[in-house]
Amino acid sequence: MGSLYTELGSMKQKIKTLLEENNRLSIENAQLRKVLKRETAVYAPKPEPVVVHEAMHDEPHEEPVLTGDPSAVGQGYDNLARLYHEGFHICNLYYGHLRTEGDCLFCLSFLNKD
Repeated sequence: MGSLYTELGSMKQKIKTLLEENNRLSIENAQLRKVLKRETAVYAPKPEPVVVHEAMHDEPHEEPVLTGDPSAVGQGYDNLARLYHEGFHICNLYYGHLRTEGDCLFCLSFLNKD
């Protein structure tokens, strides 16, 4: 009887853990769906006809330069701040995980860097 009681207790604990994880994943999934819906609405590609001219093949292509462009840094910072305010970690410890316990000191210290 004692071993059955112990086994029942461990099964209850596993069920509790699984229910908590399911709830956490459901919340994270709902937030990710909301973000995906908003991002696809903003960045929905507009169909444009592709026209290839022979003169385009002769011209050299210029690659965008990422160094020294302060707007690129600002955009990255803004994206990270947006992710944090949507409820996700941006720190190197838990990057991309859902924040379930309020503010993260690591994320906040990252956002407050100058």
